[in-house]
This record gives sequence, C-alpha cells and structure tokens, in this order.
Amino acid sequence: MPEFWRFARRMLRHPWLLAMAAACALVSAGGMGVGLVSLAPVLRNILRPEGDTLPAIAGRANEWLRGFGVAIPEAWIERLPADRFQSVLVMVCALAALTVVGAAANFVHAFMAQTLAMRTVADVRRDAFKRVVHMPLKTVVSAPGYGAAPQTAGIGGVADIVSRLVNDAVTMAGGFLALVDKAPAQVLRGIVAFIAAVVIDPYSLAAVPVALAMGVIIRKLGKRVRRASRGALQAQSKLLGATTETVQGLRVVKLATNERREIGRFTRFNRDYLHETMRARVARALAGPLLEAIGIFVLGAWALVFARQIIRGEIDPGGFFTSLAALGVAAASLKPLSGIVQEIQAAGPAARRMAELIEAEAEESRVEARRSARRALARHARSIEFDHVTFRYPGFEAPAVDDVSLAIRHGETVAFVGGNGSGKTTLLSLIPRLFEPERGRVLIDGVDVRDVGLRSLRRQIGVVTQEVVLFRGTLASNIRYGEEGARPEAVVAAARMARAHDFIMDKPGGYDAPVGEQGVTLSGGQRQRIALARAFLRDPSILVLDEATSMIDAESERQISTAVAEFSRGRTTLVIAHRLSTVVSADRIVVMDGGRIIDVGRHEQLLARCEAYRVLTSSQLIAGPA
Repeated sequence: MPEFWRFARRMLRHPWLLAMAAACALVSAGGMGVGLVSLAPVLRNILRPEGDTLPAIAGRANEWLRGFGVAIPEAWIERLPADRFQSVLVMVCALAALTVVGAAANFVHAFMAQTLAMRTVADVRRDAFKRVVHMPLKTVVSAPGYGAAPQTAGIGGVADIVSRLVNDAVTMAGGFLALVDKAPAQVLRGIVAFIAAVVIDPYSLAAVPVALAMGVIIRKLGKRVRRASRGALQAQSKLLGATTETVQGLRVVKLATNERREIGRFTRFNRDYLHETMRARVARALAGPLLEAIGIFVLGAWALVFARQIIRGEIDPGGFFTSLAALGVAAASLKPLSGIVQEIQAAGPAARRMAELIEAEAEESRVEARRSARRALARHARSIEFDHVTFRYPGFEAPAVDDVSLAIRHGETVAFVGGNGSGKTTLLSLIPRLFEPERGRVLIDGVDVRDVGLRSLRRQIGVVTQEVVLFRGTLASNIRYGEEGARPEAVVAAARMARAHDFIMDKPGGYDAPVGEQGVTLSGGQRQRIALARAFLRDPSILVLDEATSMIDAESERQISTAVAEFSRGRTTLVIAHRLSTVVSADRIVVMDGGRIIDVGRHEQLLARCEAYRVLTSSQLIAGPA
C-alpha cells in the first residue's frame, strides 16, 4: 500500500479543496451531534410528566457554559417560550434547520472531495502516460515474463499499459474517493455520535471494546480484498489484450473462419478474470451482514442490561433512548466503513501498477536530456557508421544484430535485403535510437548518437514503414503530425511531392477530409503516400524506408518510387527492400542473415559472388513495375 499513500499525498497539492471538504464534513457531523444531544430534552419534555421548558434547558446550558467563560444573554433566554408544546415545536424546527444545514454541508463536502480525487487521478494518469511515451521501445514490445529490466518488470505490452492507464486509474480513483469523500463522512459521523452518546450517558464507554473488535474484522477482510484485487487487475489486462487483438484483426478472423477459436480464447481469459474477481466475494459479502449482526446484538444486550433500571424509574428513559440512538448511529457508520476500507485496499494494487509505469526506465533521464541538449546534432552531411554493433531483445538468447560494422556515405542509397528475422529493421532502428545497442556505437558524422539530444537526432530522420500508422483527425493533420507548425502551403507541397495531392482533392473536404481509425477509409497506396508526405514535410537528412511499398499495387508502387527518387537526392536513403527494381537502383546492397552482414556490393557483383543473394533474388525479391 505505500504506492497508494504516496499518490494520495498528491491531494495536498490542492489545499483549498481539501480544507473546504474537511470543514464541510465537520459541519455535517457536528450538526448531527448537536441534533442527537438536543433529542434528549425533546423526549424528556414529551415522556416525563413535569417536562422541561426551553428557558429551563437554556438556564442549565448557561451554567455549563459559564465554566468556559461564556454565557447566553439572559434577555435571549427570557424570550424563549415557556409552554411545553411550543418548546417542543421550537426544538423540532431547530433540528430540521440543522438537518438542512448538515445536508448542504454534506453536498459541498462530497462535491469538493470528488473534485479533489478526480484531479489527483488525472495528474497521476498524465504522469504515467508521459513516462509511457518516453519508454524505450523494447519495454513496450517485450512480452511479460521475458526478463525485462528490474525497473520495468511486470509491464507486459500495449494492452497491459492501456489497462493500467484506464482501468487501474479508475480503481485508484475509487480508493481516493473512499479516502476523502466516504471515509471522513462515516468516521466523523461515528465519532460525533459516540461522543454524543457518552455526553448523554457515560456508560456508553462500554461500547469501546466492541468498536475495536469491529475495526479488527474490517482490517482483516480488507487485506483479503487487496490480495484478490492484485490478481484481478492482471487478469483484466490479459482480457483487454485478447479483446483488442480480436477486434482489430476482425477482418482476418472472419476470412479465416476462426471465430470459434477467438471465442474460446476470450472465454478462457474471461473465466480467469471471473475467478480472480470472485476470490474476494466472501470478504465483500460477509463484511456488511457480520457488522450489522454484531451491532444489533450489542444494542439488544445494552437495552436488556438497563431495562430493569428504566422500569424501576432509576434511569431517565429519554436520556437512555437518546444515548441508544446515538450508539446506533455510531454502529451504523461502521457498516459502510467496511466497504470503504475494501475500496482503499483494492486501490493498493492498482496504485502499485501505476507506480511501475511512472518509475519505468525512460529513454533518457532528465540529467541526460539536459546534458545532450547542449550538443544538438548538426545536420547530417558526411557519414553514418555502425561500429561493431550488437543488440539483443529482452528474453532472447540470440542477438538480433550481431557485431555489425558498416559505413554509409552521405547522399548514398543503400538497400538492405535478407530473410525474415535477419535483423534489417532492428539495425536501422538503432539510428534514431528506438533501440540502444548492447555493444558498439552508431555514429552520424563521427558523433555517437547517444551523446546528442533525441529531438535533434530524430528530427533529421524521416521513416516510412510497411504498416502505416494514421491517427484520428484530418488528412492535413496526419501529414502535419510531428510538424504541427507547418504552413498549409508546405503541407500541400509535401503532398504533391508524395503524389498524394490528387487523391486528397478528390476526397470530400480535401485536406480537411476526416481519417477514420487506423486509416480504414484509405487504400493501402493512399496511406503510404500520406506517410511519405509526412516524412517529406520534415525535410529529413536521412530517409528510412522499411518495406514501404510491399503491400500496394504496381501503380501506387511506381508513383511512390518516383517520389522517393526525386526526394532522396542529396539525402542518405536507407531502404529495406523487397522489390528487385529498388535493389538494382541502389548504390550499394547489404545482404544480412542471422543478424550479421554477409556481403555488401552492387547487384551485379553480388549475383556473381554471393550465393545467399542469388537465392534471395530468385525466391524472395519481387520484380517491380515496368
């Protein structure tokens, strides 16, 4: 639970909200206490033959107040009605007014407390998301249990991160609301009611051991709920992952007629989640009835103990029944208190999972960012060099890139070819520091990329991948993504260069046409050209194309190849190629296998001397459009 209390302390950043909520809770509970204490004179006035009048009650109160150096003015006491019925009427009206004031204070308290809790959760969620977007990519793509770094242990992929940011935040919000909204109201109400019972009848102190026993029961049940909540949150993450994968790939599921398998997989995760959530059902179901039964038994025993004295007239029945009512209110406050404690305990594991996100390893610390920002990378003009680079994904024994050394001249177009898993994409991902090499260095113009700021490095690199990522918005906003300050004419120029302007203008709304989720309203070729326009708008000195034309038709591929050829003049272009035409036109071709470079040369040279390249050209490389 330390993570929960650490986040809860963030509520102190809003002292005015906290102070107003606390003050209103005190007013609400205090009004109830005054009402309980005032109830005894009302009952006494009704039940006893001699009764009590308001002047007599006020006189006794004045004598008590003089002991504290204050007093009610005598003129006010003289104006009070002496008639018994009128006295009862005035006291009942006063109790009604207290009820209204208490209800208003209760409303303000709940309003302020909920505002405080929601703002605090929003702050925590923002900090967690901020750390997520600064995480190393290897943390996000690594599967759970694959030996991630200690700082990120337990973070298991995209679905798990989304579950933490959304579901865990909601659970943590429930704990904060219980802490600042429900708990103060119930605890103060119980304390004030108990004090009122003691003021009316000192024998009410005998209820203290019973209250302590109830507190122990609440604590034990709360711990059981906390243990069950931890497993439920993990099962919920897996359920979310299975649901997201199936819905996003629903087209593939239907075409493969694999609905039954996906339903079965979802059912297993759903059953696991149900099992984890039901582990706490005994504790949750038992708390209320158990505390209620104990409270009723105690009150019944209390009434039996003093029944004989009441019958004999040795005890004032008005005071006794009032103290009994006050104890009943105090006991009643313990019943919802058990649910409140359970909510706080359930929020503990959620806070811990959220803390894991916030404390996760970042691509660069603040100190590193400040240090590297002083040395911004000058625009690339000479070379890119891989110096004995090795990289291994977490949890895998074999390296994805194994002792690679390669020098690339500025302005050169280099194609990388090889079978699946040969390390092409991983190698090029080391240039923008999406991954950090385990050994070796990546140099741009002789400068280690780890010694410069990430922003200055990545602003020089334009990347177009096989799977284009588009965001909800317009076509213009997707082209402008990463260059939000770009002028409209620059966006149009980039679109023209990427051969996207014509189809954009055919859309209703043109550049303001909406883009659906994942760009489903666009064809594959259109999405690729939007991605090219996005990269062109950045005016990069290094252009990386990762199988950017592998899933489009020949006409779209011809247009994109022409656009890239025009744009890449004077820029270093690195291409992961699957088209023979791209390979043939490259200045050099790098052949990779098993994470290593096995040969480098031009097309004719490699055909003559590299058996692996001949196999690739005959079996994997696709002939491009004429």
